[in-house]
Amino acid sequence: MKRFALFLAALVAGVAIANFTVDWNPLRVADDSSGETVVLLHGMARSNIATKSMAKSLVASGYNVQQVGYKSIGETPEEVIKDITEQINACCSKLTTPVHLVGHSLGGILVRAYLSENSLPGLGKVVLMGSPNKGTPIVDVFRDKWWMKIAGETALALGTDGKGFFASLPAPTYPLGVIAGDVPEAGMSDRIPEKNDGLVPLESTKVDGMNDFIVLEVSHADMREDKGVLKQLLYYLKEGKFDHEAVQK
Repeated sequence: MKRFALFLAALVAGVAIANFTVDWNPLRVADDSSGETVVLLHGMARSNIATKSMAKSLVASGYNVQQVGYKSIGETPEEVIKDITEQINACCSKLTTPVHLVGHSLGGILVRAYLSENSLPGLGKVVLMGSPNKGTPIVDVFRDKWWMKIAGETALALGTDGKGFFASLPAPTYPLGVIAGDVPEAGMSDRIPEKNDGLVPLESTKVDGMNDFIVLEVSHADMREDKGVLKQLLYYLKEGKFDHEAVQK
């Protein structure tokens, strides 16, 4: 547990520096574009590097990809939402071809926050991956640590007390699929008594009004690059549902 806490503290410090050096909004255009765009949002204390594998896979499948990066360390939820709103509107608010939104972890909650206040003419499908829609006990456990204070209000809002900014988000009125993992990461399973991906309980990933839900054998961090997750993401974007039969084989 100490090693994990040290890792989180180092991650907070490292990302605080990286926030000022990363190219936040690269656009990847498919050689044989379908005309459809996928907007990717990474998770807490990450950068667009975290969604690089997803971007490559989507481009290879004919999608144009817009990676929306944002600073999360030391930021308030309002500041983060304003940042990602400006970026999504700039890239996609005038597109009439399908625009799909995909968020990993906190990125998924930000997608929901964006859609609660904005509309896209070409809105297609939405996929959340490992998003703590009902919070995570990990924040509860480490809430009083110095490095959580440095992480800021956005990180602290992801607890399970129902006071986070995500608690009041409305149910989706758009096609929403949720991917969850059930492989706990080392050192964290004792902090989350129910099934989880190492950081987020399975039940917390669920959203009232979602039209499909799938659990895959993957941890929270590995979800971003896992081939099975990428296959299910591509399947949902095309079919509007997950390929449950493939998981059962």
